[in-house]
Amino acid sequence: MSKNPKGRRPLVADKRYSKSAAKPAPRKKAAPKRRKPQRPARGGIVGLFQNLFRWVFRLIWNVVWRSSAVVLLVLVLAVGYVFTTLPNLTELLDGRARGSVTMLDRNSAVFAWRGDQFGGAVRASTVSPHLKNAVVATEDKRFYRHIGLSPRGIASAVRINLSEGRGPLQGHGGSTITQQVAKLLCLGKEYEADDWKNEAEYVRDCRRSSLSRKAQEAIFSLAMEAKYSKDDILSIYLNRAYMGGGAYGAEAASQRYFGKSAAEVSIPEGAMLAGLLTAPSTLSPTQNLQRSQNRAATVVRLMREQGYVSPEEEAIAQANPAVLSKAAKQQAGGYFADWVMSSGPEFFTRKTTEDVIIRTTLDQRLQKAAEQGLQWVFDNKVSAGSEAEAAIVVMSADGAVRAMVGGRATKVTGGFNRATQAMRQTGSAFKPFIYATALDLGYSALDIVNDEPYCLDIPGSGEWCPKNYTNRFLGPVTMTKALQDSLNIPAVKVSESVGRDLVRRVASDFGIQSDLAAGPALALGASESTLLEMTGAFAGILNGGSSVTPFGLIELSLLGDDEPLMGTGGGIEERVIQESSARQLTWMMEKVVSQGTGKRAQFEGREIAGKTGTTQGARDAWFIGFTGDYVAGVWMGYDDNTKLRGVTGGGLPADIWRETMQRVHAGVPAKPLPMQAPAALQQSVTQPTVAPRRERSQRSVIENLLLDLLGNGSRRPAGELDSNNR
Repeated sequence: MSKNPKGRRPLVADKRYSKSAAKPAPRKKAAPKRRKPQRPARGGIVGLFQNLFRWVFRLIWNVVWRSSAVVLLVLVLAVGYVFTTLPNLTELLDGRARGSVTMLDRNSAVFAWRGDQFGGAVRASTVSPHLKNAVVATEDKRFYRHIGLSPRGIASAVRINLSEGRGPLQGHGGSTITQQVAKLLCLGKEYEADDWKNEAEYVRDCRRSSLSRKAQEAIFSLAMEAKYSKDDILSIYLNRAYMGGGAYGAEAASQRYFGKSAAEVSIPEGAMLAGLLTAPSTLSPTQNLQRSQNRAATVVRLMREQGYVSPEEEAIAQANPAVLSKAAKQQAGGYFADWVMSSGPEFFTRKTTEDVIIRTTLDQRLQKAAEQGLQWVFDNKVSAGSEAEAAIVVMSADGAVRAMVGGRATKVTGGFNRATQAMRQTGSAFKPFIYATALDLGYSALDIVNDEPYCLDIPGSGEWCPKNYTNRFLGPVTMTKALQDSLNIPAVKVSESVGRDLVRRVASDFGIQSDLAAGPALALGASESTLLEMTGAFAGILNGGSSVTPFGLIELSLLGDDEPLMGTGGGIEERVIQESSARQLTWMMEKVVSQGTGKRAQFEGREIAGKTGTTQGARDAWFIGFTGDYVAGVWMGYDDNTKLRGVTGGGLPADIWRETMQRVHAGVPAKPLPMQAPAALQQSVTQPTVAPRRERSQRSVIENLLLDLLGNGSRRPAGELDSNNR
């Protein structure tokens, strides 16, 4: 290139660096990032399965945690909803569907309970600590540590159920106390009579076990744990749990079995109450005290193992098990209590929603006497293995029932009561009402009746010829002799002479309410009646001829009220026969015991009047009689109407009557019978005369009926008693 002639600088860049300046180092390329060493991917089948497993695991994990989150959210919402529906604690303490009935005897001592006993609400903080600790030790030892559910307990229960060949949810439930309370509350669903056939069906549905039910139960339990404290939940349990004997809750059970408050129970008593929670009906001490004590011993051991009692306290409790109170031990008057419940107003007895107190006529001393008298005869005079039954009623002359035994099994509740429910033929025990009719018409106890073969033409049935029990005939006998020896033919003749309608009327007015036979067999006791009715009718004879309505209820009041709601529902009512007639009939009936078929009823030289009765075929045997103080009736027979072997009313029934009344009259001064001999007795025994008709200021029922039917007060002469003799 040629030089620039004008001295201009050349069009080239100046040298930027001096010779001494170092040239910039060449820019180095960035080192590549180091990667983690990777295992070489396996190929083939193994690699394929590994990749598949990783994919499935990631899929499941994503599904599980998302599903769990959804389930947890739903659970929280469900628990929250139930939480808002739970009522206040006080509303949950008394969960009974009906009220209770407590019965007091004539001395105001408690002898029986019916309905759902409650006793009052208690709290976990107010009951005896021994009871509280026993319940926790027995039912849920981790109660104060869990949140309402016990996974360990559920797993253990499932394992036990499967090992015993049941389904996982059948048998042991592994339920906590909280879950048991959820069942007692029926998950918040109240009993409605319109929705259920009965209360028992409602309870069964509340306690059924199923997967869905367990899930609902768990939600309800968690809601309760959030709503209430642990002691609140335990309080609900202590008030609602059934503890046998009709007692709901700790207070009712403590009063029922021990006669004391739940705040006062001892270690063995608390253990017995806690032990009932497993099987209240089976383990009830009134059903089997020994079995209940054995269960309580196990509870005491659990309390010691969990530190609630010391070894020394355990030893003392095991050596001194709980026993029943006197009232609970006696279980007096089960049949009587059932009768009062059935005869009282339904809305205050069988279907009461209130707590009711009933004061009754029962005398526990007399009740014990009747039970012991019956037991003595069956132990000493009835062949072993006999299934014959018997019943007893003891009452005062005004109809106040003092004792009642409805069968050989005396310690029962809700059993068949043969004293009030069994309709049986009365046999010759009916005959006093025939002679009562005759005496009130003016006949004398010494009037003659001819005991000889006798037949009647029954329209539509033909000829009917009654027989005496002995198949013998005594010829002319007084009415007293006829009753004394229970002769059938004279009884039929007298009945036909005075008129069957009048006999039926007198018997009915004395209290025999059943349909009475229309034919002549009426005189031989072909009609049916109950022992209570017959005994009440005889009480009318003892009191001088006025009818009575047997009663057991004196007054009824609500718990806490001072004034009774109602009073006695029975007693002496209208006059049936004149007092003089009743006294003469009593004189005749005294001869039955002192000289006739009822001799085995005699005791201690007391004056006793009565009548035996044996039905055709000996299917029923009766003895009903009275002293100056009490009237008692005894029936004996088989429930299936089997014939009695070798038993008549003057035999075993008279023995039972005697053994009962001996005990009833222990320590009671002898009282003469209100009887009157016939006027003609002092004139001539060999030539009896017909008593003249008496002028009375007060006519009896029978006279009024005759006046209506006949238009006059005349009667047939005694000689007409034989007018139908064939």
